[in-house]
Amino acid sequence: MKAFLESSEYINWDHPLIIEQADLLSQGCKTDEQIAKNCFEFVRDHICHTGDQGEGPVTCKASDVLRYGTGYCYAKSHLLAALLRANKIPAALCYQRLTIDSDKPPYCLHGLNAVYLKSYGWYRLDPRGNKPGINAQFSPPEEQLAFPVVITGERDIAHRFEVPLPEILAALNPSYTVDDVANNLPDIDSGSFEKSSFEESSF
Repeated sequence: MKAFLESSEYINWDHPLIIEQADLLSQGCKTDEQIAKNCFEFVRDHICHTGDQGEGPVTCKASDVLRYGTGYCYAKSHLLAALLRANKIPAALCYQRLTIDSDKPPYCLHGLNAVYLKSYGWYRLDPRGNKPGINAQFSPPEEQLAFPVVITGERDIAHRFEVPLPEILAALNPSYTVDDVANNLPDIDSGSFEKSSFEESSF
């Protein structure tokens, strides 16, 4: 569990901006569930999804996502993990493999989170940002994610990661434009799910 509380290059919860925001979001809260809900709703509702916005810097580090107020789903998940960890709540990165905009290939990875709640254990939540057709909520123990896995070839990746996948870091190159990211969305070959180079973190 320790790995899901650590600060790292991209989930840099020890940055002053993250610590300040995490403190604000925990004020008046009596339980980890209340803090997690506040952190989730802050990232979901107050940090723009860069793709939806159609402009903005390409962010990756949690502190940059907070500073600029924008990020793709992956970057928003980095910020949520950082805010939770800053409040001493274990948080992981999770991924789904989804079709991009239809019911057939190509596919891409979608980034979301899992949080460890004392009353429920690990619980997935998706701070991507709501819009018509997308309604992610915090309602443990029931999951209400942004995207259901319903199409052949889509799947939930059954691992919890403490740091971002290399494919994600490559896609969020700071020199990229919004169009560059949209044209190079990260994916993992389906064969790598069973024999992945990415080890599942131990608890």
